[in-house]
Amino acid sequence: MPRIVSGMQPTGMLHLGNLEGALRNWVRLQYEYEVYVFVADWHALTTLYLHPHEIARYTYEAVVDLIAAGMDPDRAVIFRQTDVKQHAELHLLLSMITPISWLERVPTYKEKREQITSEPPSYGLLGYPVLQAADILAYKANAVPVGRDQLPHLELTREIVRRFNNLYGRVFAEPEALLTESPVVVGLDGRKMSKSYNNTILLSDPPEVIRAKVRSMFTDPMKIYRTDPGHPESCPVYQLHLIYNKEESARVLSECSLGHLGCVQDKQDLAESIIRALSPIQNLRRQLEGNPQYIKRVLSDGAARARQAAEATMQEVRSALGFTEMSLSLVREG
Repeated sequence: MPRIVSGMQPTGMLHLGNLEGALRNWVRLQYEYEVYVFVADWHALTTLYLHPHEIARYTYEAVVDLIAAGMDPDRAVIFRQTDVKQHAELHLLLSMITPISWLERVPTYKEKREQITSEPPSYGLLGYPVLQAADILAYKANAVPVGRDQLPHLELTREIVRRFNNLYGRVFAEPEALLTESPVVVGLDGRKMSKSYNNTILLSDPPEVIRAKVRSMFTDPMKIYRTDPGHPESCPVYQLHLIYNKEESARVLSECSLGHLGCVQDKQDLAESIIRALSPIQNLRRQLEGNPQYIKRVLSDGAARARQAAEATMQEVRSALGFTEMSLSLVREG
């Protein structure tokens, strides 16, 4: 089967945005592709370099959530980035041929550089896309599942491929974008759900926490009283109804618009819908939490499979660059 690669940073507990934006898609793709999924703990250092001890805990929790959401370790290769040193070696080699100007034009670098005010941005932040390219190319992925906002990153990977092949001979094919149209999950404050905004509902949140978080959500500011006509199209609560209470969303739209549905009841209904949707994931999650040896075994087995594939690629790369014992032998013989 064609091969795809994708990863997730362990910078916090996974939430509904991760579930709808990535996990559900990976679960579906594992039956159609040879899937490599990794927890990107090196990447996490770009933001958690002051708290590296947190990365190990979040890595463990991410793997638990991956499997609880439906990823099958017998189908997909699930591993930790730092367990496959070939990523770092390939990143080093690719960084030698990647112009700084290419990296400075990446939109996410520009955005994060503006957000960081306490100190200058690090090389790790600037070179993030090169390590990302190495993550993909180490497995010679045919495609990468991405959203439209991630296309600039993938295009940079393709540019690096073209430059490498032109300099040293064809080793890599250009990975294609496997565009995934997933719903944008709004957070508790109406912005996109994100760990950095602290506006998330976690996959691991118990029912009482979910109810409390949903009760705190922003709603239509024009709907002050229960009988006031609402504007659900601009309400974050309704946006989550469209994902987790889709069968009732038309009723919610109508009753809210007519002033027949109050925000308190609306939020209660949404909270119960989210709790029901997460129930199978949380049931399996509790079983996995009680079996840490299984999680460690999944990561160990996945790393062994990933290293085998990545090392085969690196042998080709080293040969193309002349970094092999055979190359030294030819020099001596010459």
